[in-house]
This record gives sequence, structure tokens and C-alpha cells, in this order.
Amino acid sequence: MRHDRAAAADDQRPEQPSLLAALDVGGTKIAGGLVGPDGELLHRVQLPTPARESAEAVLATVHRVLDLVAEHPLAAAVRAVGIGSAGPVDIRRGTVSPVNIPGWRDFPLRDAVAEHPGVKGRPVVLGGDAVAMAAAEHWRGAARPYRNALCIVVSTGVGAGLILDGRLHTGPTGNAGHLGHITVDLDGRPCPCGSRGCIEGLASGTAIARAAREAGWRPAATVDTAATRDTADASAAAVAEAARAGDPIARQAFDGAARALAAGIAATATLVEIEAAVVGGGVAQAGELFFEPLRRHLADYAALPFAAGVTVLPARLGTDAGLVGAAALALDAPTADAPTAAAPTVDGR
Repeated sequence: MRHDRAAAADDQRPEQPSLLAALDVGGTKIAGGLVGPDGELLHRVQLPTPARESAEAVLATVHRVLDLVAEHPLAAAVRAVGIGSAGPVDIRRGTVSPVNIPGWRDFPLRDAVAEHPGVKGRPVVLGGDAVAMAAAEHWRGAARPYRNALCIVVSTGVGAGLILDGRLHTGPTGNAGHLGHITVDLDGRPCPCGSRGCIEGLASGTAIARAAREAGWRPAATVDTAATRDTADASAAAVAEAARAGDPIARQAFDGAARALAAGIAATATLVEIEAAVVGGGVAQAGELFFEPLRRHLADYAALPFAAGVTVLPARLGTDAGLVGAAALALDAPTADAPTAAAPTVDGR
């Protein structure tokens, strides 16, 4: 009889928290959301980042996003919070120094989030935004079938994260896999990171647009004057449109970017024997205009048998990757009796 009463009491206990809260911090927007234990994004809010304002103003926006997440009826079921931030980051200290948020240098973001009333008492896990993307794609996206993969974001910059032996490998500070700052052109142009000839300076959307302009490409304008050239769309997306229309300079700009990225993927494959490279970000939206030369150049650079044959895939999660990946970082945060789902384990060794 006592056993039956104990079983009945167990049935009446409230369910253990099972959701994850996520925060995605970038120079353009700060997003927050709720993610289920299976990786489904259940709720999303977003505010613009006051990137040129004070550190306090940016933090106030983070807190407002957290307020909005906490107002959702499901928020009480949150067991941990994950943060994916533009970097560099330092996961040991919980700090961030985003290049595109000048007011934050060694900013203690993890502690600042942990002090929010809607977060207090819950574990908070910090990671870089590209590492979060890798966690998301391994959990729910294109990298899911692979135990060893490089997941790359090619946008205004170039970032990446590594999946090694089925685990997310962050490195001690959280910056392992930072592909964008591998040198592939020994005599290349100086990079803001302090080196030169970095992949980011050759393969990013910014680099594609610059390479096209320097080679003589000009965006289409109704009247070809200095004024219209100044206001016409000279972005990588405009270069992609011109390339699809057959412009040889625009096509060469994409080919050069793909070649630089292929060299970086081949170097990674040689070092750690990855099986797949998953590519997302704005430049990947160019589709085969970018992926065809990327695969072709990769076949040239990854020549050794153990490095050859890397599968190149487009990322699947799109704009959801930041929040899903931030949540994935917090999956293994230690909470009592909390359910978990199969996903990459953060490995900082």
C-alpha cells in the first residue's frame, strides 16, 4: 500500500524543466528564443543591436530580449540557457569582444545574462556564433550523419566550428576551428586580425565584392555617373546576380573566394580527417555559383587519400541556426534529473 501511495505521489510531481532558452548576439540583431529537447525552435524574438552605442545600451537590449523570452508561457520549463555570440569569445572567463560591437571588449556576457531575473538559478553556457552554428547543424542539420565535420559560416566574415569524433570541439577559449584567420596567401593583404592573406579577406562576402570592384566590375546603374555608382548595390549579392547573368569578372570573384575556402577546408581535412564540410551564411545563398568551384578546387587541394573525398554540403537551418545552436551548447549543462537529447557534447579539451 505504501508503494502505491509513493507511486501516486511521483505521478503528481511537476515535470522537470525540459526546454532550453537561447540567445544569439550579433552586430545587427540580438535574438532570443525557446528550444525544445529535440531541437525544435518553439519561440523567437528579435531586436536590432545598438552596436555603435555604449556597452550599457547593448546590454539593455540583451535584457529586453530576455524579458520577452521570459514572458512566454513555456518559459517556466527552461532548465538552462545557451548564448552564441559574435567573437572573439573566451568561454573560460565568460567574456566576449565582438569585432562589430566596439563597446564590448572583454565584456562579461555570461555573468550579465546569469544575473537576469528570468535566468537566475539556471546554468548559462557561452560559445562563439560559428561554433553554435556547428552545434546546430550537427544536432538538427546537414552535419548530423557525420562524426567529423567542419561547419562554416561565410558572410561578412568567415567563421567555423569543428565536430570531432561526434563531439563539438571548442578548444580552451572556445575559438577552435576559426577558419577565417588561416593564412592561405603568404604575401596577401594585411588582415585586421594582425596577420595577412587570411581566408576571411579572400572568401567573405565583403572580399567578393571588393575583388569584383578591383577587377573592374561595376554594379548596374540606369545612368552611369559617379553619383549612381556610389548608391548602386555593390554587395556580394549584386556580384552574384551579375555572375548568374554571365559577367566574367563577377564569376571570377566567386571562383577566387571558393578557391581560398577550399584551401582552408583541405588544410583542415589534412589535420583532423573531416568527412564533411557544411557551408552556410549569406555567401552560401549563391548556391552552385559558389559550391561548384568550391568542390572543384577542393578536389585539387585535398589530394592525399585520407583528406580527399570530403563531402561539401549547404547548411540546412538558415536563420534558425544561431538560436538552435546556442541551445545545443547548453544541452549538457548540469541540472538535476533534466532530460536530454542526442546532440554534440561540448569538448573543450
